[in-house]
Amino acid sequence: MAETKRVKTYHFNREWEEDYFFVNSFSKVVCLICNATVALAKKGNVERHFKTVHGSYEKDFPAKTPSRTLKVQELKAQLLARQSIFTKPSNKCEAATIASYRISHVLAKHKKPFKDGETIKEAFLEAADSLFDEYKNKTKIVQAIKEVQLSRNTITRRYEGLARDVERQLVADINVCECFSLQFDESTDMVDQAQLCVFVRMAFEDMSTKDELLTILSLKGHTRGIDIFNVFMKFVSEQKLSLFKLVSITTDGAPAMTGRTSGFVALCKQSELFPGILSYHCLIHQQALCGKVLNMKDVMDIAMKVVCSLRARSLQRRLFRAHLEEHDAEHVDLLLHTDVRWLSKGKFLARFKMLLPEIKDFLKHSKNLEYYNKLDDHQWLMDLSFLADITGELNELNLELQGKNKDIVSMITSINTFKSKLYLMSTRLQSGNLRNFPHIQAELQRQNKSATHLASSEGYQGHIQAILTEFEKRFKDFSSIQPIASYMCNPFIAGIDVGEIAVKLNAVFDLETFALEDEILMLQNDVCLKARSTSSQSGEHVVFWKDLTKGKYPNLRRCALNLTALFGSTYLCESAFSHMKIIKSKYRSTITDDHLAACLRLATSSYTPDYEKLASSSQSQISH
Repeated sequence: MAETKRVKTYHFNREWEEDYFFVNSFSKVVCLICNATVALAKKGNVERHFKTVHGSYEKDFPAKTPSRTLKVQELKAQLLARQSIFTKPSNKCEAATIASYRISHVLAKHKKPFKDGETIKEAFLEAADSLFDEYKNKTKIVQAIKEVQLSRNTITRRYEGLARDVERQLVADINVCECFSLQFDESTDMVDQAQLCVFVRMAFEDMSTKDELLTILSLKGHTRGIDIFNVFMKFVSEQKLSLFKLVSITTDGAPAMTGRTSGFVALCKQSELFPGILSYHCLIHQQALCGKVLNMKDVMDIAMKVVCSLRARSLQRRLFRAHLEEHDAEHVDLLLHTDVRWLSKGKFLARFKMLLPEIKDFLKHSKNLEYYNKLDDHQWLMDLSFLADITGELNELNLELQGKNKDIVSMITSINTFKSKLYLMSTRLQSGNLRNFPHIQAELQRQNKSATHLASSEGYQGHIQAILTEFEKRFKDFSSIQPIASYMCNPFIAGIDVGEIAVKLNAVFDLETFALEDEILMLQNDVCLKARSTSSQSGEHVVFWKDLTKGKYPNLRRCALNLTALFGSTYLCESAFSHMKIIKSKYRSTITDDHLAACLRLATSSYTPDYEKLASSSQSQISH
């Protein structure tokens, strides 16, 4: 066969601009004088055209002179001006589209409806009328604002595009991460539609983590374990989620999630598609349940009856608020209590105790309200003070466990610290030290008694012991993680049993025991790493494990990554449901599941969409 003839490539030479008045514009060689083009960027072609068509320019503007240089620059400016007639409208449309995407993202972050884009535009125009009044180009600025596309339908499409871009970044991160954990929770929206919320925590090779909303799935019928499992597996199949990277699943304590045989977690462990995973009941849920062992119904019943009598009727509430204002009370109203809200009991009792003198005075002078003799009973008042103190401590722990980027190590540390605090509180109460009981101390001072006269201290110690026992019982699931977390935070502590640590690591993360023993021994005798660990500050154990080479310590690095990826609670799901209640409110109850998912993803995501890429993929037109 004959050899294929090689095609020769020609390139434009910048010297031709002054020599022959030709420029390279949009991959074409264009004459600056007559705008003609040549077929190939060859010196012979441009030279022939210049000498035959524009020979007079050689005489009027001699080569290598300033006049020729100025003429070339003048002609180039004229060419750019002619081209800008077509490019400026395109650039203005693209800028308006990018602005539309940016404003839409701000609206989504603040969980605003689609139609609010028109309100933003109207407010922007009103502000521009006075804000840019002294600007010479005010008309252009106002016109640019008017061209931004912010209609309801446009904002809806922008939400969809932004959500797809954020989801694309999430999928890319899941594909490159080393491992991840999931947290599940189910709740109902405004129209009683069950929604399954799934968050993912990804751990990367550099030991960094990222928490993001994986998906929110609608459950059309039943919400049994098998229904949740089927819906999630359908999502896994559609998205091709890499389940082999899954480390753990955290859920609430509902039977549909934690049932031994037909619960969602049990079905996941039975499935061959799932690796050997850990499963945990949300730490915050369990901590809230521990506080329910306090059996002080008599105190709560009286307090609830009093508060409900004051707040149930509009007239009584108005009169009571006026009474508080008249007596310059620190607060102007009472709080309500509900068992569903974890923090309400402590705040409810603290407010009730603080306003008790005003409450008693108001009830005595009110003809339509019943006065309860318990409000003058010294022992009942002491019980109320104790309950306010202990629930206040539980509230502080609950708040400490909440928040984003809370890893399981810090949460277990908070739980163990609180258990030690309970021991200390019991000891102090027995010796008459009321440092942790400010309400009891204030009540004793009001009754002119000392701490030694606290007759019911043994009963209060029993309540504290009951809470402590409940903590010990409920947090047994995390007993296997605690020694591993202790080792990972301080791998060079004296007296480490290498075999025991290796067995525990193997039991939790399913790694080879002998390989772990070798790596632990190697690490124990690594002088450089030991010196680096000693010089590092407290809380930098993640930075330490990041420095370990993957080739030398693969199993220990895997343990550190898995531990970093573990969720300790379903806080993110609970927070997402709060966002959902705002997004799908009674004013937007007909929002579709797809739009709800898009709005929720944008409201909770930490990713920044690629506005320029989204605008380039859209048909950029100014607002009509």
